[in-house]
Amino acid sequence: MQRLQLLMVGLLLWMPSAFAEPMPPINPDTPLYIVKVEPGVSHEDVVDSLKSAAESRNFVSPASFPLGEHIRQRGLPLQGVLEVRSYCSLGIGAEILMESPEFAVFAPCRIAIYEKQGQLYLALDRPSYALRYIEGHSAKAEQAARQIEETLIWMMDKARKGEI
Repeated sequence: MQRLQLLMVGLLLWMPSAFAEPMPPINPDTPLYIVKVEPGVSHEDVVDSLKSAAESRNFVSPASFPLGEHIRQRGLPLQGVLEVRSYCSLGIGAEILMESPEFAVFAPCRIAIYEKQGQLYLALDRPSYALRYIEGHSAKAEQAARQIEETLIWMMDKARKGEI
């Protein structure tokens, strides 16, 4: 019996993502999608997970913006993590950009990683929401924006749990 209990405890420690809260619903009235990172998942775990998930879906990360580091370099007392990482799928994004090149102002898509009151969060600027501001876009562009957004939210789900 004691061996079984030890095995169960070991499995719980090895698979913390199995007990993660479900992802929150998307609010269609806001451009932001925000999720909490699960307890015990570090900033480094989140970054590694985002990288792994992006690569598995052929998304690239052309830039990262370590905003927190720059703020601290200016002598301001920022505590915790504050950065933005960009992600792009030119294969999917081209569907939007070829007909609406002005959508480039919203590209590449961005995921913020930040700490607020000791809690790590991920936030997405939703591409499907941004597309609302482009006049004359097609249903094909809407589908592409939804596909990109769904992939980014899937990546966030992996990252909040530290999954690789």
